[in-house]
Amino acid sequence: MTSNQDILSLFEKVRRAQRQGQYAPHKPLLILLALARLQRGEPRLVKYQDIDLQLKELLRSFGPSSAPSSRHYPFWHLRTDADGSLWDLQADAGLLDRPPAATPNLGELKDKQVHGGFSAKVDTALRQTPGLIQTVVRTVLASAFPETLHEDIIASLGLDLSQSLNSQEGPAVYDLAVRRRRNPAFRERVLLAYEYRCCVCGFDLKVCHLPAGLEAAHIHWHTNGGPDVETNGLALCALHHKLFDLGAFTIEPTELRVIYSQHAIASRQQHQQTPNSELRHHGVSLKSPQAIHQRPAPEHLSWNLRNVFKGPARPI
Repeated sequence: MTSNQDILSLFEKVRRAQRQGQYAPHKPLLILLALARLQRGEPRLVKYQDIDLQLKELLRSFGPSSAPSSRHYPFWHLRTDADGSLWDLQADAGLLDRPPAATPNLGELKDKQVHGGFSAKVDTALRQTPGLIQTVVRTVLASAFPETLHEDIIASLGLDLSQSLNSQEGPAVYDLAVRRRRNPAFRERVLLAYEYRCCVCGFDLKVCHLPAGLEAAHIHWHTNGGPDVETNGLALCALHHKLFDLGAFTIEPTELRVIYSQHAIASRQQHQQTPNSELRHHGVSLKSPQAIHQRPAPEHLSWNLRNVFKGPARPI
């Protein structure tokens, strides 16, 4: 009999991007999409063509600018993860006989009506064990995405996380164990460096001497190997933390100016020259930390520019 821990370990074995530190949300988003289908009681296998548009929109929302163009890759490559025990493909024998690295193009996956989904063993366990789907979802989210994006991803897929595994079964806390340990002092050090104000808009509200709605953001995401050091942190209000992690803006690695994406579109009443417009921050220098050695490191800003920012940038 397959245990919950066995099932959870298969998801842990899913390979990440080939280059260390690269943000590649393709496999996590496909897995979450498949879990949402399963939670709705849909069949185990699905034609790639039937999920192509949804996967494209997920990657457009929660991935780097280049992600949608390679959206079909995980549908093919997941079959070799976890020793082939996690994901099944169904197609003509000639196609499946290809070497794993010989990825079919997008047209082939559609035209040849390739089907994919969790293996029968995994599918059965997920359907029959109350709370196991939810635990896998939390595990995938915690290992692949910053917390600022979790609720939006959940809502986009229509997932219900109200149930959990029986606490006596042990793996109920597995999703917490998968997180890399964070340095608890990181938040306080970053907020102090920026004098407890958002380094984009200057927001500095306190309630009973406690900062309200102010957060320490990782420039190079913690889930992708970013360190818990001041030079990899920004003090941001909750709004700008969310926009930063969505790739709506980034920070220039050299001049430290706030640069907004052309995909960040405001209404005509909120154009760049309007005093209260969000886009008024475009091209403006970041509010500096107290010490030069606390300034954002160019290598971390460059990572964010390559992996998170949704280019192209707005002209200044």
